[in-house]
Amino acid sequence: MVRKSIAVRVTKDALRNIRKGHPWVFENSIVSMSQEGEPGDIAVIFDERKRFAAVGLLDPFSMIKIKILQHGKPANINEEWFKEKINDALMMRKDLVPPQTDGYRLIYGENDGFPGLIVDIYGDSVVIKIYSLCWIDYLEMLSGLFAEILNIKRIVLRMSRQVKRAEFLQEFKDGMVIYGQELNGPVVFCENGIYFYSDLQRGQKTGFFLDQRDNRSRVEKLAQGKNVLNVFSYSGGFSLYAARGGAESVTSIDISPYAVEAIAQNINLNSENEKISKCRYINLTGDAFETMDTLIKNREKFELVIIDPPSFANSQKHRDKALNAYAKLIRSGLKLVAKNGILVMASCSSRITAEEFADLIVKTAKKENCKLELFEMTGHAFDHPVKIPEAKYLKCAYCKIL
Repeated sequence: MVRKSIAVRVTKDALRNIRKGHPWVFENSIVSMSQEGEPGDIAVIFDERKRFAAVGLLDPFSMIKIKILQHGKPANINEEWFKEKINDALMMRKDLVPPQTDGYRLIYGENDGFPGLIVDIYGDSVVIKIYSLCWIDYLEMLSGLFAEILNIKRIVLRMSRQVKRAEFLQEFKDGMVIYGQELNGPVVFCENGIYFYSDLQRGQKTGFFLDQRDNRSRVEKLAQGKNVLNVFSYSGGFSLYAARGGAESVTSIDISPYAVEAIAQNINLNSENEKISKCRYINLTGDAFETMDTLIKNREKFELVIIDPPSFANSQKHRDKALNAYAKLIRSGLKLVAKNGILVMASCSSRITAEEFADLIVKTAKKENCKLELFEMTGHAFDHPVKIPEAKYLKCAYCKIL
């Protein structure tokens, strides 16, 4: 694979950020380019004295025109370079993967030196998700490297909405197997001894929400003897952990019939676990806001309520709308938690900080005349390391209702 090498000059502010290690160069930061380029071309950034500053991949169709791969020191961006980076990411996680776990994130984009690229492992399957067209021409090489380094049966390609809409995709399609054996449905992987089905080709994200692993374990420790409500339950991750933790009952809510059906399938998958098989389950299909309102009208109460909504703020302009949605969920959650019960409230929006989120919870509780102790705030699981502020998206607040 031969790619064009393009010399690039950027603004002083952009150069300052590059020297601090930031991996993005925006369109309005580029002063000059030696030639026009295509997605995946090598962009070499020089300062005003023609000294090397960084090297990355060009994406002319994105606002982030250059995804930087290496800062400060020149490098040949070739197969050996990528192999070393993949091995670095693997070694960083090798001793941190919990026992009885074969599902985890291997590459977390910019934080592992691969801007716009996610790689998740599910047992003997790998999912590559691309958020930039700059990776299209590297997929064959990367697939070969993952096959060489990992003991896998297949690699599935997933794409962001923006990438799926592009015309530069060649023969690639979202959900296609780009290496190894074809799929005949979801795969099974293990997380902390609990088995889950994951639909790698059509499921949300790459098939599962691996970033909440540590919070699922915390919920398990809190669930003993409790009636639990899991809102935005997807395929039941929090639900099964709560059941294994000794919950009396678990009620799960999701708008997708497919997701609700997956909860039942995951319960059956773990039928040999006595606590999971004996727990009482109520799986509800419906809009989370409306279903919570119905539960409130029916005066339902739960000792443990988990609310893990999708990101309501995909851009800065949606921040206020997101904050209003979170406030509404918090109010509903507070009304559903029994006295001395616990509310677990999550946010996956990077545009709302942990401090803002905690403040919103406390202020909303005060407006509802609810006494609340926010006793813990957590973030990502170990395999989602945060090296740039924009990557710090997950917040999970643990609140006791007094």
